[in-house]
Amino acid sequence: MSAVEDLSKGRRGGRDARRAIRSRPLSLADSAVRPGMEGGQYKPMSQRDMERIHEAALTLLETIGFGQVIPSAANALLAKGCVMSGDRILFPRALVEDTIANCARGFTLYGRDEKHDMQPSGNKAYFGTAGAAVHIVEPETRNYRESELVDLYDAGRIVDNCDHIHFYQRCVVARDMISGRDLDINTLYACLAGTQKHVGTSMVAPENVEECLTMLHYLAGGEDKWRERPFVSQSNCFVVPPMKFAEDACKALEVAAYGGMPVLLLSAGQAGATAPAALAGTIVQAVSECLAGLVYINAIVPGAVAIWGPWPFVSDLRTGAMSGGSGEQALISAGCAQMGRFYNLTVGSASGMCDSKLPDMQAGYEKGVTAALAAVSGINMMYESAGMHASLLGFCMESLIIDNDMLGSINRNVRGIEVNDDTLSVDVITNVCMDGPGHYLGHEQTLSLMQKDYVYPTVGNRMSPKEWVEAGKPDIVERAAAKKREILSTYYPEYIPREIDEQIRAKLDIRLPREVMQAGDPRWAKG
Repeated sequence: MSAVEDLSKGRRGGRDARRAIRSRPLSLADSAVRPGMEGGQYKPMSQRDMERIHEAALTLLETIGFGQVIPSAANALLAKGCVMSGDRILFPRALVEDTIANCARGFTLYGRDEKHDMQPSGNKAYFGTAGAAVHIVEPETRNYRESELVDLYDAGRIVDNCDHIHFYQRCVVARDMISGRDLDINTLYACLAGTQKHVGTSMVAPENVEECLTMLHYLAGGEDKWRERPFVSQSNCFVVPPMKFAEDACKALEVAAYGGMPVLLLSAGQAGATAPAALAGTIVQAVSECLAGLVYINAIVPGAVAIWGPWPFVSDLRTGAMSGGSGEQALISAGCAQMGRFYNLTVGSASGMCDSKLPDMQAGYEKGVTAALAAVSGINMMYESAGMHASLLGFCMESLIIDNDMLGSINRNVRGIEVNDDTLSVDVITNVCMDGPGHYLGHEQTLSLMQKDYVYPTVGNRMSPKEWVEAGKPDIVERAAAKKREILSTYYPEYIPREIDEQIRAKLDIRLPREVMQAGDPRWAKG
């Protein structure tokens, strides 16, 4: 054997050994990244900026308040000290500040399996899906099709296999559902059938919330057990920007709060359209609206678990169209995160959206910028961080898998660099330079840190150009599509036991066919 062949063999052997080490199971505590890494490093606003936004919000709530208040909300808020001025309800400064001081903090958002529990407080960061896309993006054919109920189940199964997507919020509208009741009940069912991670969804009417709670009581083993570990939260757009209550959403919010369901208090004004074009003004309005929601839900149920959700969007002022992948979107999301930290509230907002219609280079830079800045700004719950396209009109299964890689890398940035006696590596450098081979490839430190300090992509390609050509020039979308097919043709979790499923189906009109929830699903029978 020649020296060159021997060297080549040695390099391959070393690479294979490192791959074997990298693939070894590692506990979550020892992994390079994990749910709830500490963000908060990026701060686009000063302390004085935040104080001025706070003062502006209190002024708005005290002087113009909210319109379109429903009777039950008015009764609860007036009893707490709010006042009516014509047809608008005003929020006294003292009441708002008292609510901020005494509302729920430090709560857990539960998964059905405790390994998926989240503690979204301080600067801890969690990534998840969300949205109400009306189309499924099919990148292999470059087509959009209408989203269906089964897509929610499929997306849930993929999320269940994505380590860096920590919760599953409803991401598409099941357009094959006819009524709002069918949509709400079946959306919840399909999500819960696909994953044991915390699930978020929305309901359009209070009676639908009641029926959803019935389903959750079955799955939890009773209402008492549901209330001990509520594993579903309601995403609630209680406000119609600017500064008006949404009647049906408010009614649904009240039922959820009484039923022990955590609620995302979501304000989604669009800068230049339903919120001021000035970015600071957009944040002021979002803060005002979400503080009003916090007062409202605590007037209904004191201490209710509520995620504070200032969720403003950006317009392209040339056309008025939403621009979820813009740099301005990243800025206002980060600003809202700072205000959440200012109040020491659990804050949820949008990140990782894109305007691109397909998983392409534009999608990559838009998602990367918006998700990364949101993560390092201190948002606790980052919604819409995976899978979304076309300013939330399209959802892509392949992008779930690609974005999972992206979020792993972003989470590693959130973790930052640990500096201590061991990581400074003075002894390691001395050993390699003075006694060792002059490189660190096989060093004990290198091998021990391969998984603990480094994150590796699932579908991202790190081949050399030569290896890439020899492998047939694989494309990341092709690799993600193959991974999607592998998951959906083999992974059929039994998260709704048959006996419970029969009870639910006897009580509620469940439209997800049993045959798509088990091996032999005709859609994937041929792989």
